Formats: sequence, C-alpha cells, structure tokens
Amino acid sequence: MILVANAGSSSLKLSAVADDETTIPVASLPEAPPGVTAVAHRIVHGGQRFRVPVVVDDAVRDEIEALDELAPLHNAVQVKVIDEARELLPDVPHVAVFDTAFHATIPDESALYAVPRAWAEAWGVRRYGFHGLSVQWAAERVPLPRLVVCHLGAGCSVTAVLDGRSVDTTMGFSPLEGVPMATRSGSIDPAIPLYLIRTGRLDGAAVEHALEHDSGLIGLSGLSSRVEELEQAGDPAARLALTVFAHRVAAAVASLVVSLGGLDALAFTGGVGERSASVRGGVCGRLAFLGVELDEAKNASAEPDIEIGTGAVQVHVIRAREDIVAAREARRLTTGY
Repeated sequence: MILVANAGSSSLKLSAVADDETTIPVASLPEAPPGVTAVAHRIVHGGQRFRVPVVVDDAVRDEIEALDELAPLHNAVQVKVIDEARELLPDVPHVAVFDTAFHATIPDESALYAVPRAWAEAWGVRRYGFHGLSVQWAAERVPLPRLVVCHLGAGCSVTAVLDGRSVDTTMGFSPLEGVPMATRSGSIDPAIPLYLIRTGRLDGAAVEHALEHDSGLIGLSGLSSRVEELEQAGDPAARLALTVFAHRVAAAVASLVVSLGGLDALAFTGGVGERSASVRGGVCGRLAFLGVELDEAKNASAEPDIEIGTGAVQVHVIRAREDIVAAREARRLTTGY
C-alpha cells in the first residue's frame, strides 16, 4: 500500500492506494494505516534537476526546498510534509513525484521565452508546466491523439497533449503564469509590476504577494476566490470575474490547438472543472467554431467520468486522480512493478 501526500496551494490530501488502485482517504499523517510500503509526495516544481521521480534523501529534500523560490505557494509546504512524513514513517522509502515531469516533452518552440538566451542556459528561465500528474491521468482516460486538458481548481492550467505527450501548456516558469486562478493573476503584461515598483507605488514583495494572493477571481470580484460562491452571489462583479475566467480559459484552449494541429477532445478536471457546469458551458460556448458542442442536460448533471459533448470534438469531465498516478510511480521506483 502506498501512502500519497498531495499538498496543493490550498489543501493537503492524503490517501492510501492499494495494489489494485483502490483508495481510502487518510485524515492525517499520524493516522496512516498499517501496511504502508512507501510514501509518494506530489511536488509541484522539479526545475531542471528533477525530470523523473526520485527517492527522497536529505540532498533531494534540500534541492526541493531550494526550488521554493519558483513555486512559493507549493514547494515549501510540500517540504514540510516530507519532513513530517519521514519522521513518522522512517522505515519506508519516500518518493518525490514531480508535476513538471510530464511536461519534459514540451519542445523548445513552446518552452523557450523570447528573452536573452543566457537566461535559459545559466538560470533555467524556461517554461516548465505544472499539474502534470492530473493531466497524465486525464490523458489516460481520454486516449485520443489531439487532446486539451483544462485542470481548473485553486490553480488552473490548460495543456495540449499530442499522442499522450505534453507539447504545450499555459503555466510556465512558475505556477503564476497562464489563465486567471482563484487568487493568482495568471499572465499579465510584465511591464505592470515593473511600473508599480519603478514608480514606488509598491515594492517587489508587495507586488509578488498581490499577484499570488490578491488577484485572479478574488481580485476581479472583490468578493470570493471560490467559483461556487461567485456563481451564487448574483453580483455584477462576480459575474464579470466568471466571464473573464471563462474567456481566458477558452482563449487558452484555442491557442493550444496550434500545437496539436486540430482538436479531437477537450477534458475538464480539477475541483472547478469537475463541478461547475456554468464554467464548462462558458468555456465551450466560446469554442463552437472548433466543433465543441455540449449536451446541456448532461453538462448540468455531470458526474465524472462522463462525456458531455455532442459535436465533432468530444468533451469529457474527468475526476482528478493524482494520487493513483503518484502511487504508480512510487511503486515502480521502489519495487520495479
């Protein structure tokens, strides 16, 4: 049995995954069930160093901690979980499984920024991509050649998957890039933070905090970072926030079709992608020109896993199962199976 620790930007999910991939939730690390043979830790940012899962030792732990500057909402929390888990379960291997690893197949034409080449060569400034475990699972559930996966939750990303391999994605050097999220801005003109700092309106730390914690849905609406609360608010600012969100996600899907040469299927996953019929409708309604059409009744009552499309492009709602993917990788690395 593999214990999976999935620490995200807004939650810690623990589950025990059996050899047959049945899972049970675990309330806390001290309550881990007997029979755990390894612990799999989902790590958001692996940087250039970690392209495959690795067994955690002190050196690996420290390297993951050093990557916190690239993913400040994630890696520091995940290192704390690693420390606690290694203390409570010292006799089993701990395996770090990286969200960025699935995106190691992105070609340079998609991965490189148009900045001085030395930035990439010396400092690793390039696009890494995130939510890889979730996208990998969705791609296995929807095994069509040209797939776009919308992982929409507290963090949001959209990924182009060609024949099972990531070829482009919206998140880049850090999980801050891409479409708007719960509290993160997504992509903005880089001149904006430079302007705010240069004119003395905000310092660097204040800008970083605002872009990570006070932007996205909460910044647009001024009300809430949660989609379900905005849907119920009936406030013009809430409606605008959701409209901006749907527009940006749809625009991301359309742009990623360039990397695929067409579109066979669209998959929604993550808490918002799985549960919000209005978000799915808002995104798909903007993509009719690509052949995306919804069965409105199925969309309204969708429970994953289900197909809800009626057009030339399949539309799927997939339950995120990062725990199963992480458990598989930990089992393979520690047992060879």
